[in-house]
Amino acid sequence: MPTVTLKPSGKTIDVEEGVTILQAILASGEKFLNKCEGKATCGSCHVYVPEGRKTLSKIQRLENEKLDTIVGVATPSRLACQARVGVENITVEILSFV
Repeated sequence: MPTVTLKPSGKTIDVEEGVTILQAILASGEKFLNKCEGKATCGSCHVYVPEGRKTLSKIQRLENEKLDTIVGVATPSRLACQARVGVENITVEILSFV
């Protein structure tokens, strides 16, 4: 069972393979902005995944198009509502604060 570590809080949560990063963040009890309820239309759930990002689901067209519109996107950028956790542990840096 993979572990998701949230930065900057340092919280960790064990999750099932295939859950979205958004589901993991919300399950941890962390407050997290997500305006479009997982439809990849707002970009408010933009996060960095500095560790373990190669184990995540591949970026699909909808996510890629939304990331192209967000300021501050970098190599580790993902939308938490679209990226699904793989078999390895990941670290997620939360960029928005509620």
